[in-house]
Amino acid sequence: MIEYLIEPAQTNAHRYTVTLKLPRPDGPVRLSLPVWIPGSYLVREFARHVMGLQASQGKTPCQLVQEDKTTWLVHAPGRGALSVRYEVYANDTSVRAAFLDARRGFFNGTSVFLRVEGREAQPHRVRIAGLPKGWAVATALRPAEVDQQGQGWYEAAHYDELVDHPVELGRFWRGRFTAKGVPHELVVTGAADDADLERLMSDTQRLCESQIAFWHGRRKPAFDRYVFLLNVVEDGYGGLEHRESTALICARRDIPRRGQDTAPSEAYTTLLGLISHEYFHTWNVKRLKPREFAPYDYTQENYTRMLWFFEGFTSYYDDQFLLRTQRIDAAQYLRLLAKPANQVLSTPGRHLQSVAQASFDAWTRYYRPDENTANATVSYYTKGSLVALALDLSLRLTPARPDGTQPSLDGVMHRLWALQRPITEDDVTTALSDEASSPPRHAADWHALLAAWVHGTGDLPLQELLAEFGVQWTTRAGPAAQQLGLRVQESAGSLKAQAVMHGSQAESAGISAGDELIALDNWRLRRIDDLSQWRRADKAQSLLICRDQQLQTLTVPAAQAGNGAQLVALSLGGAAGSAAEARRRLWLGH
Repeated sequence: MIEYLIEPAQTNAHRYTVTLKLPRPDGPVRLSLPVWIPGSYLVREFARHVMGLQASQGKTPCQLVQEDKTTWLVHAPGRGALSVRYEVYANDTSVRAAFLDARRGFFNGTSVFLRVEGREAQPHRVRIAGLPKGWAVATALRPAEVDQQGQGWYEAAHYDELVDHPVELGRFWRGRFTAKGVPHELVVTGAADDADLERLMSDTQRLCESQIAFWHGRRKPAFDRYVFLLNVVEDGYGGLEHRESTALICARRDIPRRGQDTAPSEAYTTLLGLISHEYFHTWNVKRLKPREFAPYDYTQENYTRMLWFFEGFTSYYDDQFLLRTQRIDAAQYLRLLAKPANQVLSTPGRHLQSVAQASFDAWTRYYRPDENTANATVSYYTKGSLVALALDLSLRLTPARPDGTQPSLDGVMHRLWALQRPITEDDVTTALSDEASSPPRHAADWHALLAAWVHGTGDLPLQELLAEFGVQWTTRAGPAAQQLGLRVQESAGSLKAQAVMHGSQAESAGISAGDELIALDNWRLRRIDDLSQWRRADKAQSLLICRDQQLQTLTVPAAQAGNGAQLVALSLGGAAGSAAEARRRLWLGH
């Protein structure tokens, strides 16, 4: 068995000490640290934080030769157990890597545990020790021999399992609940004293019960326990899925306070959506995964063109479960649904890049946005969720089955889950065809539909589809910055251009990302609202900017009729008793 000892040895220096012990090395041993973490598709070079690597057998030092940026070869000529000791610098506050200071610790195994190449399938275990006084451990790793604080030994069947269980260390709030017979924990670090964590736990429990029922019906799921690790900070948002846990980060203002109105705020609804999203990943990507991820290759990028399905469909279902558990109503749900529609429609890159190509390009584009990102790419999260919406509505427009049940995207997900193996896009096409007894309205068959919606760059027929469900699609002029084709940042009494949309008035005027916008027709610009106040779309206007510490005057052209950016709003409509209303009730319950 391969063993690790990890200790938060130097909290003020943000350093973990790790010791790897390998019995019977039997010749040279190759060690490497993953270059990425599953669920976050960017090469992050975790090995850059490894320091002071030393190896020995007993008291005899072993030669270490670094072969590349993340791999070491250890020459172990003796018969005794090999011991490898090193430190890991941990000062990344995100959910993707490792963190340590005097208040808390956190780590993902991909950041701290060297992989013994060729022996990944063997059992692994880790001892967590040396915690500061008052600290405890929270993780979904299987405990073998631990004390009341959680210090001690944890076991994993193989390396994949070892590194797929993040660990939280420190002083935290811990709540426990059961969902469909499965014990769950909610671990919260950094929340305000009056944060209503009991309410958060209750709402999380409802989401978990609903999703377990979605995937398993009355049966028990494949995991024995689940842990939510939530780090609450002044300003932050995000999550990363794991097979039996998730690491989350949110802002303190996102969590309701005790005694507050029971109506959920927009920020709290967003947090619940994040929890719903990461929990849905327990199935969709962690167990039902793309064929390219079986198995993971930790040494390089793992390319797939299916993130539109695994991230996009999860993004569709996260808010669906807020609706199904009555955390929001139908009107609120439609407001949430309008957000990805507006995000995609305001992205010129949607006409250049398909959502399948966006999935493939995640490694170089999604996690490295710049001022041209909106002009060159489309998000596989947002457009992927709209593809899921369009497919769901299209299925619900096909005839009911002989037993009276209506085809839907739920049925497609259940068919794919029943395969119990990694899937391809062809599997999705087959599941769509098997779910529906007739071809879709917008194509000759489901294969052609995916070719157009997933591999094409045209806009989805959302307005037409939503009308069939009694949902009104209305538009209004967007704010002045959006009308100009600008994304701007307001800071310390000044406006700065962050991005310029291709084909926009801002591009015609010659505005560049990084320009400070000073005055429009001699009226000072200090706030985003000032653009709306002084912009006159029916005429050309002079714009004073500062670029590279030099003042320049540009001319913003008059807007052309019909070319202004529009914001979409969705609302309930349709005549009572109509077929559209009946379809909407089956879809939204209202």
